[in-house]
Amino acid sequence: MFLTISTRGDAAHPATDLGYLLHKHPGKAQKFSTSHGTAHVFYPEADEQRCTAALLLEIDTVALVRRGKGKGRGGAPDAALAQYVNDRPYAASSLLAVALSGVFSSALRGVCAARPELPERARPLRVEVPALPARGGPGLVHRLFEPLGWTVTAEPVALDTEFPAWGDSRYVRLVLESDTLTLAEALRHLYVLLPVLDDAKHYWVSSDEVDKLLRAGEGWLPGHPEQKLITSRYLSRRWSLTRQATERLELVRLAEADDSEVEEIDNAVAEETEAEERPTPLAVLRREAILAALRASGAARVLDLGCGQGQLVQELLKDTRFTEIVGLDVSARALTIAARRLKLDRMGERQASRVRLLQGSLAYTDKRLKGYDAAVLSEVIEHLDLPRLPALEYAVFGAARPRTVVVTTPNVEYNVRWETLPAGHVRHGDHRFEWTREEFRAWAARIAGLHGYDVEFTPIGPDDPEVGPPTQMALFHRDDTEKEAKAA
Repeated sequence: MFLTISTRGDAAHPATDLGYLLHKHPGKAQKFSTSHGTAHVFYPEADEQRCTAALLLEIDTVALVRRGKGKGRGGAPDAALAQYVNDRPYAASSLLAVALSGVFSSALRGVCAARPELPERARPLRVEVPALPARGGPGLVHRLFEPLGWTVTAEPVALDTEFPAWGDSRYVRLVLESDTLTLAEALRHLYVLLPVLDDAKHYWVSSDEVDKLLRAGEGWLPGHPEQKLITSRYLSRRWSLTRQATERLELVRLAEADDSEVEEIDNAVAEETEAEERPTPLAVLRREAILAALRASGAARVLDLGCGQGQLVQELLKDTRFTEIVGLDVSARALTIAARRLKLDRMGERQASRVRLLQGSLAYTDKRLKGYDAAVLSEVIEHLDLPRLPALEYAVFGAARPRTVVVTTPNVEYNVRWETLPAGHVRHGDHRFEWTREEFRAWAARIAGLHGYDVEFTPIGPDDPEVGPPTQMALFHRDDTEKEAKAA
Protein backbone atom coordinates (compact mmCIF):
# COMPACT_ATOMS: atom_id res chain seq x y z
CA MET A 1 0.00 0.00 0.00
CA PHE A 2 1.74 3.16 -1.23
CA LEU A 3 1.15 6.93 -1.25
CA THR A 4 3.39 9.88 -2.09
CA ILE A 5 3.07 13.58 -1.23
CA SER A 6 5.18 16.01 -3.25
CA THR A 7 5.69 19.75 -3.15
CA ARG A 8 7.75 22.38 -5.03
CA GLY A 9 9.75 25.25 -3.59
CA ASP A 10 12.39 27.93 -4.09
CA ALA A 11 15.11 29.64 -2.08
CA ALA A 12 12.59 31.63 -0.03
CA HIS A 13 10.34 28.67 0.64
CA PRO A 14 12.33 25.46 0.11
CA ALA A 15 10.42 22.31 -0.71
CA THR A 16 12.14 20.52 2.18
CA ASP A 17 9.85 22.44 4.54
CA LEU A 18 7.66 19.38 3.95
CA GLY A 19 9.89 17.56 6.44
CA TYR A 20 9.02 20.10 9.16
CA LEU A 21 5.31 19.80 8.41
CA LEU A 22 5.32 16.00 8.49
CA HIS A 23 7.68 15.87 11.50
CA LYS A 24 9.80 13.37 9.54
CA HIS A 25 13.39 14.23 8.58
CA PRO A 26 14.04 14.04 4.81
CA GLY A 27 17.46 12.48 5.42
CA LYS A 28 16.10 9.47 7.29
CA ALA A 29 14.07 6.38 6.50
CA GLN A 30 11.78 5.63 9.43
CA LYS A 31 9.35 2.88 10.29
CA PHE A 32 6.39 2.77 12.64
CA SER A 33 4.37 -0.13 14.01
CA THR A 34 0.64 -0.14 13.31
CA SER A 35 -2.07 -2.53 14.48
CA HIS A 36 -1.94 -4.40 11.17
CA GLY A 37 1.64 -4.07 9.97
CA THR A 38 4.52 -1.63 9.55
CA ALA A 39 4.47 1.87 8.06
CA HIS A 40 7.66 3.16 6.38
CA VAL A 41 8.28 6.86 5.69
CA PHE A 42 11.10 7.89 3.37
CA TYR A 43 11.93 10.62 0.84
CA PRO A 44 12.72 9.51 -2.74
CA GLU A 45 13.77 13.14 -3.44
CA ALA A 46 14.44 16.09 -1.18
CA ASP A 47 16.01 19.36 -2.32
CA GLU A 48 15.18 23.05 -2.48
CA GLN A 49 13.09 22.77 -5.66
CA ARG A 50 11.26 19.51 -5.08
CA CYS A 51 10.54 17.20 -2.14
CA THR A 52 8.55 13.96 -2.07
CA ALA A 53 7.55 12.02 1.03
CA ALA A 54 6.45 8.41 0.58
CA LEU A 55 4.32 6.33 2.94
CA LEU A 56 4.63 2.57 2.39
CA LEU A 57 2.32 0.41 4.49
CA GLU A 58 3.27 -3.24 4.76
CA ILE A 59 0.20 -5.22 5.83
CA ASP A 60 0.62 -8.31 7.97
CA THR A 61 -2.24 -10.35 6.51
CA VAL A 62 -2.11 -12.90 9.33
CA ALA A 63 -2.39 -10.13 11.94
CA LEU A 64 -5.26 -8.65 9.96
CA VAL A 65 -7.17 -11.94 10.25
CA ARG A 66 -6.32 -12.55 13.88
CA ARG A 67 -7.28 -9.04 14.98
CA GLY A 68 -10.53 -9.30 13.02
CA LYS A 69 -11.61 -12.46 14.82
CA GLY A 70 -14.17 -11.96 17.56
CA LYS A 71 -14.75 -8.29 16.76
CA GLY A 72 -18.46 -8.54 15.98
CA ARG A 73 -19.52 -7.41 12.53
CA GLY A 74 -16.27 -5.48 12.14
CA GLY A 75 -14.21 -8.68 12.03
CA ALA A 76 -12.59 -10.33 9.08
CA PRO A 77 -14.72 -12.36 6.67
CA ASP A 78 -15.50 -15.91 7.74
CA ALA A 79 -14.67 -17.57 4.43
CA ALA A 80 -11.36 -19.37 4.99
CA LEU A 81 -9.72 -18.31 1.72
CA ALA A 82 -11.07 -14.73 1.70
CA GLN A 83 -9.40 -14.10 5.05
CA TYR A 84 -5.98 -14.30 3.42
CA VAL A 85 -6.54 -13.60 -0.29
CA ASN A 86 -7.73 -10.01 -0.75
CA ASP A 87 -6.52 -6.60 -1.92
CA ARG A 88 -5.76 -5.18 1.53
CA PRO A 89 -1.94 -5.29 1.26
CA TYR A 90 -1.95 -3.43 -2.06
CA ALA A 91 -4.91 -1.05 -2.45
CA ALA A 92 -5.51 2.17 -0.49
CA SER A 93 -8.25 1.73 2.12
CA SER A 94 -9.15 2.54 5.70
CA LEU A 95 -5.93 0.78 6.73
CA LEU A 96 -3.94 3.47 4.91
CA ALA A 97 -6.17 6.22 6.30
CA VAL A 98 -5.53 5.01 9.86
CA ALA A 99 -1.79 4.84 9.15
CA LEU A 100 -1.90 8.42 7.82
CA SER A 101 -3.57 9.64 11.00
CA GLY A 102 -1.09 7.79 13.20
CA VAL A 103 2.17 8.52 11.41
CA PHE A 104 1.31 12.11 10.41
CA SER A 105 -0.90 13.01 13.38
CA SER A 106 0.66 16.45 13.99
CA ALA A 107 0.50 17.36 10.31
CA LEU A 108 -3.14 16.25 10.19
CA ARG A 109 -3.93 18.65 13.05
CA GLY A 110 -1.95 21.46 11.43
CA VAL A 111 0.66 21.62 14.21
CA CYS A 112 4.37 22.38 13.69
CA ALA A 113 6.17 23.39 16.87
CA ALA A 114 9.51 24.05 15.12
CA ARG A 115 8.04 26.30 12.40
CA PRO A 116 4.55 27.38 13.57
CA GLU A 117 4.06 29.62 10.53
CA LEU A 118 4.26 26.74 8.03
CA PRO A 119 0.96 24.87 8.57
CA GLU A 120 -1.20 27.85 7.60
CA ARG A 121 0.58 28.44 4.30
CA ALA A 122 -0.94 26.96 1.13
CA ARG A 123 1.65 25.26 -1.03
CA PRO A 124 1.81 23.36 -4.33
CA LEU A 125 0.93 19.77 -3.58
CA ARG A 126 0.83 16.59 -5.61
CA VAL A 127 -0.57 13.38 -4.09
CA GLU A 128 -0.31 10.06 -5.89
CA VAL A 129 -1.97 6.77 -4.97
CA PRO A 130 -1.06 4.00 -7.45
CA ALA A 131 -3.95 1.67 -6.54
CA LEU A 132 -7.17 3.07 -5.14
CA PRO A 133 -10.46 1.12 -5.02
CA ALA A 134 -13.16 3.37 -6.45
CA ARG A 135 -16.65 1.96 -6.01
CA GLY A 136 -18.41 4.38 -8.32
CA GLY A 137 -15.63 4.66 -10.87
CA PRO A 138 -13.45 7.62 -11.91
CA GLY A 139 -16.54 9.84 -12.10
CA LEU A 140 -17.10 9.55 -8.36
CA VAL A 141 -13.42 10.29 -7.69
CA HIS A 142 -13.79 13.57 -9.59
CA ARG A 143 -17.04 14.45 -7.76
CA LEU A 144 -15.41 13.90 -4.39
CA PHE A 145 -12.09 15.72 -4.85
CA GLU A 146 -12.70 18.48 -7.39
CA PRO A 147 -15.06 20.56 -5.16
CA LEU A 148 -12.20 20.66 -2.62
CA GLY A 149 -9.83 22.46 -4.99
CA TRP A 150 -7.98 19.51 -6.48
CA THR A 151 -7.13 18.88 -10.11
CA VAL A 152 -7.92 15.20 -10.43
CA THR A 153 -6.46 12.48 -12.64
CA ALA A 154 -8.14 9.11 -12.10
CA GLU A 155 -6.88 6.53 -14.58
CA PRO A 156 -8.77 3.21 -14.56
CA VAL A 157 -6.57 0.15 -14.02
CA ALA A 158 -7.25 -2.65 -16.50
CA LEU A 159 -8.27 -6.03 -15.15
CA ASP A 160 -5.51 -7.57 -17.25
CA THR A 161 -3.34 -5.71 -19.74
CA GLU A 162 -2.94 -8.94 -21.72
CA PHE A 163 -6.71 -9.15 -22.19
CA PRO A 164 -8.02 -5.61 -22.78
CA ALA A 165 -11.44 -6.98 -23.75
CA TRP A 166 -12.01 -7.83 -20.10
CA GLY A 167 -12.33 -4.13 -19.37
CA ASP A 168 -11.33 -2.07 -16.37
CA SER A 169 -11.12 -3.11 -12.74
CA ARG A 170 -12.66 -1.12 -9.89
CA TYR A 171 -9.23 0.39 -9.16
CA VAL A 172 -7.81 3.70 -10.37
CA ARG A 173 -4.41 5.35 -10.31
CA LEU A 174 -5.09 8.64 -8.55
CA VAL A 175 -3.13 11.87 -8.92
CA LEU A 176 -4.28 15.00 -7.06
CA GLU A 177 -2.72 18.43 -7.65
CA SER A 178 -3.44 21.77 -6.00
CA ASP A 179 -1.73 25.11 -5.30
CA THR A 180 -4.40 26.43 -2.93
CA LEU A 181 -4.51 23.92 -0.06
CA THR A 182 -2.50 23.49 3.11
CA LEU A 183 -0.95 20.12 3.89
CA ALA A 184 -3.33 19.63 6.84
CA GLU A 185 -6.33 20.14 4.57
CA ALA A 186 -4.92 17.66 2.05
CA LEU A 187 -4.34 15.00 4.71
CA ARG A 188 -7.86 15.44 6.14
CA HIS A 189 -9.35 15.01 2.66
CA LEU A 190 -7.41 11.77 2.22
CA TYR A 191 -8.23 10.51 5.71
CA VAL A 192 -11.96 10.73 5.02
CA LEU A 193 -12.20 10.00 1.30
CA LEU A 194 -9.90 6.97 0.96
CA PRO A 195 -12.27 4.67 2.93
CA VAL A 196 -15.27 6.41 1.33
CA LEU A 197 -14.07 5.40 -2.15
CA ASP A 198 -13.27 1.88 -0.94
CA ASP A 199 -16.75 1.83 0.68
CA ALA A 200 -15.46 -0.40 3.46
CA LYS A 201 -13.64 -0.25 6.78
CA HIS A 202 -11.42 -2.84 8.39
CA TYR A 203 -12.84 -2.18 11.86
CA TRP A 204 -16.27 -2.00 13.47
CA VAL A 205 -17.75 1.48 13.15
CA SER A 206 -19.06 2.85 16.45
CA SER A 207 -20.43 6.21 17.60
CA ASP A 208 -16.97 7.77 18.05
CA GLU A 209 -16.56 7.62 14.25
CA VAL A 210 -19.01 10.53 14.01
CA ASP A 211 -16.61 12.72 16.00
CA LYS A 212 -13.68 11.61 13.84
CA LEU A 213 -15.61 12.47 10.67
CA LEU A 214 -16.60 15.91 11.92
CA ARG A 215 -13.06 16.73 13.08
CA ALA A 216 -11.50 15.70 9.77
CA GLY A 217 -14.35 17.29 7.77
CA GLU A 218 -14.19 20.65 9.54
CA GLY A 219 -14.26 23.48 7.04
CA TRP A 220 -15.08 21.43 3.95
CA LEU A 221 -17.60 18.64 4.61
CA PRO A 222 -20.68 20.76 5.57
CA GLY A 223 -20.78 22.41 2.15
CA HIS A 224 -19.61 19.46 0.03
CA PRO A 225 -22.11 18.56 -2.74
CA GLU A 226 -21.59 14.84 -1.99
CA GLN A 227 -21.93 15.26 1.78
CA LYS A 228 -24.66 12.63 2.15
CA LEU A 229 -22.73 9.98 0.24
CA ILE A 230 -19.49 10.74 2.11
CA THR A 231 -21.21 10.59 5.49
CA SER A 232 -23.08 7.38 4.72
CA ARG A 233 -20.08 5.51 3.36
CA TYR A 234 -17.65 6.75 6.00
CA LEU A 235 -20.02 5.49 8.71
CA SER A 236 -20.49 2.13 6.94
CA ARG A 237 -24.09 2.99 6.05
CA ARG A 238 -25.22 2.82 9.68
CA TRP A 239 -28.26 5.03 9.36
CA SER A 240 -28.43 6.07 13.02
CA LEU A 241 -24.84 7.34 12.95
CA THR A 242 -25.38 8.90 9.53
CA ARG A 243 -28.42 10.77 10.82
CA GLN A 244 -26.50 11.98 13.86
CA ALA A 245 -23.63 13.23 11.70
CA THR A 246 -25.99 14.88 9.20
CA GLU A 247 -27.80 16.76 11.96
CA ARG A 248 -24.53 18.04 13.40
CA LEU A 249 -23.25 19.05 9.96
CA GLU A 250 -26.45 20.99 9.35
CA LEU A 251 -25.89 22.87 12.60
CA VAL A 252 -22.39 23.77 11.44
CA ARG A 253 -23.76 25.01 8.11
CA LEU A 254 -26.42 27.11 9.81
CA ALA A 255 -23.86 28.56 12.24
CA GLU A 256 -21.56 29.52 9.38
CA ALA A 257 -24.44 31.13 7.47
CA ASP A 258 -25.43 33.08 10.59
CA ASP A 259 -21.81 33.93 11.48
CA SER A 260 -22.26 32.47 14.95
CA GLU A 261 -21.10 29.52 17.04
CA VAL A 262 -22.79 26.10 16.92
CA GLU A 263 -23.46 26.30 20.67
CA GLU A 264 -25.50 29.48 20.17
CA ILE A 265 -27.83 27.69 17.75
CA ASP A 266 -27.99 24.29 19.45
CA ASN A 267 -29.14 25.61 22.82
CA ALA A 268 -32.76 24.46 23.00
CA VAL A 269 -31.99 21.67 25.49
CA ALA A 270 -29.54 21.88 28.34
CA GLU A 271 -26.74 19.30 28.49
CA GLU A 272 -28.00 18.00 31.82
CA THR A 273 -31.41 17.19 30.34
CA GLU A 274 -29.81 15.38 27.42
CA ALA A 275 -27.73 13.27 29.81
CA GLU A 276 -30.82 12.33 31.82
CA GLU A 277 -32.53 11.02 28.70
CA ARG A 278 -29.74 8.60 27.80
CA PRO A 279 -31.27 5.09 27.87
CA THR A 280 -30.10 2.53 30.41
CA PRO A 281 -28.20 -0.36 28.73
CA LEU A 282 -30.22 -3.56 28.36
CA ALA A 283 -27.60 -5.58 30.26
CA VAL A 284 -28.09 -3.31 33.29
CA LEU A 285 -31.89 -3.56 33.05
CA ARG A 286 -31.57 -7.35 32.89
CA ARG A 287 -29.41 -7.55 36.01
CA GLU A 288 -31.75 -5.21 37.87
CA ALA A 289 -34.76 -7.37 36.97
CA ILE A 290 -32.97 -10.55 38.07
CA LEU A 291 -31.89 -9.02 41.39
CA ALA A 292 -35.43 -7.79 42.06
CA ALA A 293 -36.83 -11.27 41.38
CA LEU A 294 -34.28 -12.93 43.68
CA ARG A 295 -34.96 -10.47 46.49
CA ALA A 296 -38.72 -10.98 46.15
CA SER A 297 -38.23 -14.76 46.36
CA GLY A 298 -36.38 -14.47 49.66
CA ALA A 299 -33.40 -16.44 48.32
CA ALA A 300 -30.16 -16.37 50.30
CA ARG A 301 -28.09 -19.06 48.54
CA VAL A 302 -27.92 -18.39 44.79
CA LEU A 303 -26.46 -20.14 41.75
CA ASP A 304 -25.44 -18.12 38.69
CA LEU A 305 -25.36 -20.84 36.03
CA GLY A 306 -23.36 -19.76 33.00
CA CYS A 307 -21.90 -16.86 34.97
CA GLY A 308 -19.55 -15.74 32.19
CA GLN A 309 -17.26 -12.94 33.35
CA GLY A 310 -19.02 -12.50 36.69
CA GLN A 311 -21.07 -9.33 36.23
CA LEU A 312 -24.14 -10.71 38.03
CA VAL A 313 -22.02 -12.35 40.76
CA GLN A 314 -20.44 -8.96 41.37
CA GLU A 315 -23.87 -7.34 41.84
CA LEU A 316 -25.06 -10.15 44.12
CA LEU A 317 -22.04 -9.67 46.38
CA LYS A 318 -23.07 -6.06 46.99
CA ASP A 319 -26.27 -7.23 48.75
CA THR A 320 -25.63 -8.91 52.11
CA ARG A 321 -28.95 -10.78 52.01
CA PHE A 322 -27.29 -13.20 49.56
CA THR A 323 -25.15 -15.22 51.95
CA GLU A 324 -23.77 -17.78 49.46
CA ILE A 325 -23.17 -17.13 45.77
CA VAL A 326 -21.86 -19.72 43.31
CA GLY A 327 -20.87 -18.87 39.76
CA LEU A 328 -20.58 -21.80 37.36
CA ASP A 329 -19.30 -21.72 33.78
CA VAL A 330 -17.81 -24.21 31.33
CA SER A 331 -15.16 -21.69 30.20
CA ALA A 332 -12.01 -21.59 32.31
CA ARG A 333 -11.03 -18.31 30.66
CA ALA A 334 -14.35 -16.70 31.59
CA LEU A 335 -13.88 -17.84 35.19
CA THR A 336 -10.37 -16.36 35.26
CA ILE A 337 -11.74 -13.03 34.07
CA ALA A 338 -14.55 -13.25 36.64
CA ALA A 339 -12.03 -13.87 39.44
CA ARG A 340 -10.07 -10.84 38.29
CA ARG A 341 -13.23 -8.72 38.12
CA LEU A 342 -14.22 -9.77 41.65
CA LYS A 343 -10.64 -9.30 42.95
CA LEU A 344 -10.84 -12.69 44.67
CA ASP A 345 -7.12 -12.67 45.45
CA ARG A 346 -7.53 -9.41 47.43
CA MET A 347 -10.97 -10.01 48.91
CA GLY A 348 -11.40 -10.05 52.68
CA GLU A 349 -11.93 -13.41 54.35
CA ARG A 350 -15.54 -12.71 55.31
CA GLN A 351 -16.51 -11.57 51.83
CA ALA A 352 -14.58 -14.40 50.18
CA SER A 353 -16.52 -16.96 52.22
CA ARG A 354 -19.71 -15.86 50.42
CA VAL A 355 -18.58 -16.62 46.87
CA ARG A 356 -17.26 -19.58 44.85
CA LEU A 357 -16.48 -19.95 41.15
CA LEU A 358 -16.83 -23.46 39.72
CA GLN A 359 -16.10 -24.96 36.32
CA GLY A 360 -18.80 -27.26 35.04
CA SER A 361 -21.22 -28.03 32.24
CA LEU A 362 -24.99 -27.74 32.46
CA ALA A 363 -25.26 -30.68 30.08
CA TYR A 364 -24.62 -33.00 33.09
CA THR A 365 -26.08 -33.37 36.55
CA ASP A 366 -23.83 -31.97 39.26
CA LYS A 367 -24.16 -32.77 42.96
CA ARG A 368 -22.47 -29.46 43.83
CA LEU A 369 -25.59 -27.60 42.62
CA LYS A 370 -28.12 -29.23 44.96
CA GLY A 371 -29.73 -27.51 47.92
CA TYR A 372 -29.73 -23.87 46.75
CA ASP A 373 -32.59 -21.41 47.12
CA ALA A 374 -32.38 -20.01 43.61
CA ALA A 375 -30.62 -20.46 40.26
CA VAL A 376 -30.20 -17.95 37.45
CA LEU A 377 -29.87 -18.81 33.76
CA SER A 378 -29.31 -15.38 32.26
CA GLU A 379 -28.85 -15.42 28.46
CA VAL A 380 -27.68 -19.05 28.60
CA ILE A 381 -30.20 -21.40 27.00
CA GLU A 382 -29.91 -19.82 23.54
CA HIS A 383 -26.21 -20.82 23.43
CA LEU A 384 -27.10 -24.54 23.46
CA ASP A 385 -28.01 -26.64 20.46
CA LEU A 386 -31.69 -27.52 20.75
CA PRO A 387 -31.03 -31.31 21.00
CA ARG A 388 -28.88 -30.65 24.10
CA LEU A 389 -31.44 -28.45 25.83
CA PRO A 390 -33.26 -31.39 27.55
CA ALA A 391 -29.99 -32.28 29.33
CA LEU A 392 -29.85 -28.76 30.82
CA GLU A 393 -33.52 -28.91 31.72
CA TYR A 394 -33.04 -32.08 33.75
CA ALA A 395 -29.73 -30.95 35.32
CA VAL A 396 -31.32 -27.75 36.65
CA PHE A 397 -35.02 -28.50 37.17
CA GLY A 398 -34.88 -32.26 37.72
CA ALA A 399 -31.61 -32.82 39.63
CA ALA A 400 -30.51 -29.55 41.28
CA ARG A 401 -34.13 -28.44 41.91
CA PRO A 402 -33.64 -24.99 43.48
CA ARG A 403 -36.78 -23.45 44.93
CA THR A 404 -36.65 -20.58 42.41
CA VAL A 405 -35.23 -20.49 38.87
CA VAL A 406 -34.85 -17.28 36.86
CA VAL A 407 -34.42 -17.64 33.08
CA THR A 408 -33.85 -14.77 30.63
CA THR A 409 -33.46 -15.06 26.87
CA PRO A 410 -33.73 -12.74 23.85
CA ASN A 411 -37.13 -12.12 22.27
CA VAL A 412 -36.49 -12.70 18.56
CA GLU A 413 -39.56 -10.65 17.61
CA TYR A 414 -37.81 -7.53 18.93
CA ASN A 415 -34.85 -7.99 16.58
CA VAL A 416 -36.54 -5.89 13.90
CA ARG A 417 -36.08 -2.89 16.22
CA TRP A 418 -32.27 -3.26 16.24
CA GLU A 419 -31.24 -0.95 13.43
CA THR A 420 -27.76 -2.49 13.06
CA LEU A 421 -28.96 -6.12 12.97
CA PRO A 422 -29.44 -7.50 9.44
CA ALA A 423 -32.76 -9.24 8.80
CA GLY A 424 -32.67 -12.92 9.68
CA HIS A 425 -29.57 -12.66 11.89
CA VAL A 426 -29.44 -13.58 15.57
CA ARG A 427 -28.04 -11.08 18.07
CA HIS A 428 -24.84 -13.01 18.79
CA GLY A 429 -22.83 -15.29 16.55
CA ASP A 430 -22.91 -18.06 19.17
CA HIS A 431 -26.71 -18.11 19.55
CA ARG A 432 -28.10 -21.45 18.33
CA PHE A 433 -31.68 -20.16 18.39
CA GLU A 434 -33.79 -17.23 19.54
CA TRP A 435 -37.43 -17.71 20.52
CA THR A 436 -40.60 -15.73 20.02
CA ARG A 437 -42.64 -14.92 23.10
CA GLU A 438 -45.04 -17.74 22.29
CA GLU A 439 -42.23 -20.28 21.87
CA PHE A 440 -40.59 -19.26 25.14
CA ARG A 441 -43.87 -19.43 27.06
CA ALA A 442 -44.64 -22.86 25.63
CA TRP A 443 -41.19 -24.15 26.62
CA ALA A 444 -41.42 -22.67 30.12
CA ALA A 445 -44.94 -24.05 30.68
CA ARG A 446 -43.82 -27.54 29.62
CA ILE A 447 -40.79 -27.46 31.97
CA ALA A 448 -42.88 -26.15 34.86
CA GLY A 449 -45.50 -28.87 34.44
CA LEU A 450 -42.91 -31.63 34.06
CA HIS A 451 -40.87 -30.75 37.15
CA GLY A 452 -43.47 -29.32 39.54
CA TYR A 453 -42.94 -25.59 39.20
CA ASP A 454 -45.24 -22.63 38.72
CA VAL A 455 -44.07 -20.04 36.20
CA GLU A 456 -44.72 -16.35 35.56
CA PHE A 457 -43.35 -14.04 32.87
CA THR A 458 -41.87 -10.55 33.05
CA PRO A 459 -40.72 -8.25 30.21
CA ILE A 460 -37.28 -6.64 30.44
CA GLY A 461 -36.62 -3.41 28.59
CA PRO A 462 -39.12 -1.29 26.64
CA ASP A 463 -42.26 -3.37 26.03
CA ASP A 464 -43.08 -2.61 22.40
CA PRO A 465 -46.83 -2.94 21.72
CA GLU A 466 -46.14 -4.78 18.46
CA VAL A 467 -43.10 -6.95 19.07
CA GLY A 468 -42.78 -7.05 22.86
CA PRO A 469 -39.65 -6.45 24.99
CA PRO A 470 -36.05 -7.07 23.90
CA THR A 471 -35.56 -9.63 26.69
CA GLN A 472 -38.11 -12.03 28.15
CA MET A 473 -37.85 -13.47 31.66
CA ALA A 474 -39.51 -16.54 33.17
CA LEU A 475 -39.65 -16.88 36.96
CA PHE A 476 -40.12 -20.48 38.13
CA HIS A 477 -41.26 -21.30 41.70
CA ARG A 478 -41.25 -24.89 42.88
CA ASP A 479 -44.72 -26.10 43.83
CA ASP A 480 -44.27 -28.19 46.99
CA THR A 481 -47.91 -28.12 48.14
CA GLU A 482 -48.75 -31.58 46.84
CA LYS A 483 -45.65 -33.12 48.43
CA GLU A 484 -46.40 -31.39 51.75
CA ALA A 485 -49.99 -32.66 51.66
CA LYS A 486 -48.83 -36.25 51.16
CA ALA A 487 -46.29 -35.93 53.99
CA ALA A 488 -49.03 -34.71 56.32
